[in-house]
Amino acid sequence: MAQERTSTRRRGRRGQGAAKVMSAGLAGPAYHTVRNTLTSPEVFSEDAVEDIHATALRVLEELGVRVLNAEARDILVAAGCVLRDDMMVHFPRDLVSDRVAQAPREMVWHGGDGYRVEFDMRSLHFMAGGGCPNITDIDRGRRPGTLADFVDLTRLQAHFDTLPALSPSIEPQDVAVNERHLQTTRIQLETAGKVPWIFARGSGQVEDCFEMIRIARGLDEAAFKERIWTYTIINTNSPRQIDVPMAQGIMDFARAGQVSIITPFCLSGAMAPITEAGSLTLSHAEALAGITLAQVTNPGAPVMYGAFSSNVDMRSGAPVFGTPEHIRTNFGAGQLARHIGIPWRSATGTAANAPDFQSATETQLGLWGAVLGGANLIVHAAGWLEGGLTLSYEKFIMDLEACRTITAAMQPVEATPEAISFETIAEVAPGGHFFATEQTMARYADQFYTPLISDWRNFGQWQEAGAVETVDRAQAHWRAILDGFVADGLPEDRREALLDFVERRCAEGGAHPVD
Repeated sequence: MAQERTSTRRRGRRGQGAAKVMSAGLAGPAYHTVRNTLTSPEVFSEDAVEDIHATALRVLEELGVRVLNAEARDILVAAGCVLRDDMMVHFPRDLVSDRVAQAPREMVWHGGDGYRVEFDMRSLHFMAGGGCPNITDIDRGRRPGTLADFVDLTRLQAHFDTLPALSPSIEPQDVAVNERHLQTTRIQLETAGKVPWIFARGSGQVEDCFEMIRIARGLDEAAFKERIWTYTIINTNSPRQIDVPMAQGIMDFARAGQVSIITPFCLSGAMAPITEAGSLTLSHAEALAGITLAQVTNPGAPVMYGAFSSNVDMRSGAPVFGTPEHIRTNFGAGQLARHIGIPWRSATGTAANAPDFQSATETQLGLWGAVLGGANLIVHAAGWLEGGLTLSYEKFIMDLEACRTITAAMQPVEATPEAISFETIAEVAPGGHFFATEQTMARYADQFYTPLISDWRNFGQWQEAGAVETVDRAQAHWRAILDGFVADGLPEDRREALLDFVERRCAEGGAHPVD
């Protein structure tokens, strides 16, 4: 895995000062085995959680979900669901309960060279922003994302142990959709041994990507199905609809034993009831429907419970994030995930248009809502702007400062007699200081968290160094990472086989998404 490296290159809009501030925070500990040590708040009583769950089952049974994929409808009906007019599938509540109980309660994701990421109900993992059509940085401004930007963002994700899996950072607009899955998967596999994501936009694209992972990891089909090597994110079309590619993705991933993260995106007042309890009821019902489809396709298939609920600005209809409602729905979603016992995915975000105070505040409030809610995977934790329309290079770094701080805060607190420090307290006279104590001298180098880009110098020192502001330090940091980046790489025979496969499939026309 690519480690965090120190670069001596001095770049940035304000020259040497930016590089000097930046270089101090490049090194850091590995965080990919973080456990959430906090007690989650409960916004609902146990009775209310049961009522929401029971109402979600009632929604599935009495109102149903429109399933646009014919094969998915057939599989669900064969399992005991009822098909009515207009592709409406009605799920018997006992069927849902039985099938959801078959989903794994813990899982391990695998990458290259023994890399592994463990998930259970106490895990805490962060993932970068994903799915953005646009990219921005403070020099070039906002523009459509390109494959070159995708390479940059994949390298930045590979660099930070804080991010244990790769995310679909941006949609490279300069690559045709029938080839986009091939190029984005190739780049991930050539860049890092971390767990890659793949598109779920039709079986042709999914199978291409599965084959590429088998080539890169040296697997036959049986070995591929024995472990989790990749994941995808499935979004329902709220309210109460699963479209053709999403349903196909659930089935394709279930059959291959790979993870689908089934995530309704319920915005209160728009695609969901305006109340938080109502929004969570709908979100819970849709997630249960997707999980049920996965389990009737392949009992025991790995899935994650997804819940990404916030609200809209009722003056404009635009989605907003980091709101009290966003935070509380994260708390409630965590209660529902624990009620069914499946690891769950949440997300943070921002409606801000630039890497400014608003974007940082909204992202961090939503982030803490997900952390306190007990989310096991928090998506869009780094770089996201404009409600997902744009990803920012600088904000990617700025947000990772918060993620790293949270993961450091989750480390166990030492309470040995030496740490409790009676002898050290006795060593210092009243009115003295602890800078020169034996304990301080033994621990000062690594006792405290070292920031990525936060500047803790006083005003005079900061001004003398060029008065470099946060966004400029972030720019210098990501540039230094990319300047010094060295990919994990693949064995030459696998790299050539992967490239041959991509070139052949592109020559054959790739695979188009399904509608």
